[in-house]
Amino acid sequence: MSTFGPQIEVAIARIRTEIAHLHAELTANNLVVWTGGNVSGRVPGADLFVIKPSGVDYADLAPENMILCDLDGTVIPETPGAERAPSSDTAAHAYVYRNMPEVGGVVHTHSTYATAWAARAEAIPCVITAMADEFGGDIPIGPFAIIGDDSIGRGIVETLTGHRSRAVLMQNHGPFTIGSTARDAVKAAVMVEDVARTVQFARSGGALVPIPQEAIDSLYMRYQNVYGQTPQGELQK
Repeated sequence: MSTFGPQIEVAIARIRTEIAHLHAELTANNLVVWTGGNVSGRVPGADLFVIKPSGVDYADLAPENMILCDLDGTVIPETPGAERAPSSDTAAHAYVYRNMPEVGGVVHTHSTYATAWAARAEAIPCVITAMADEFGGDIPIGPFAIIGDDSIGRGIVETLTGHRSRAVLMQNHGPFTIGSTARDAVKAAVMVEDVARTVQFARSGGALVPIPQEAIDSLYMRYQNVYGQTPQGELQK
């Protein structure tokens, strides 16, 4: 059986548990149907990540059937879950991890409103303060790409490199989100569907009113650096 150092083994076990549990957030927030969608998480301290198996019901997901892969997307043999095929989006996730070392989690859904924007190949404009806070501007459109190799991953990286947004709408496909952790990426997936729905409703009632760029910048910086609780022993930024 493949083994790693004790610290890495502990980290793998923790990420397996986290990824299995986070998939429940996708169903709870109505971001997926049937077996579609996936969450993955990087293993701290190792060139590894954990992702869900392909085509398995969400109710059947558990830490022991999550799949451990290297950063080329190759399943690590003789580890729990290795007998199953990984998600069809594994190559895309692997490409993101290889090329964006700051990313600790990747999520893909086909959530209804965000995917509708992707079907129109239309970025979601930053017209509500929640978008400025969370994404720092528009949510961009990525290129059309076919599942099966790292084409989707290349599109994600090319679109989000140098961009504040942690979400990209891959054309004719749906949203992918990234985060510093898998939970952070899931939060972004929930938020992108929420703002996609709100902005769609707003546009159906009339012209959208843009937020000035300086206000977007101010809102983003406040939310990223001041909002929330200060960790004990640290000064509020």
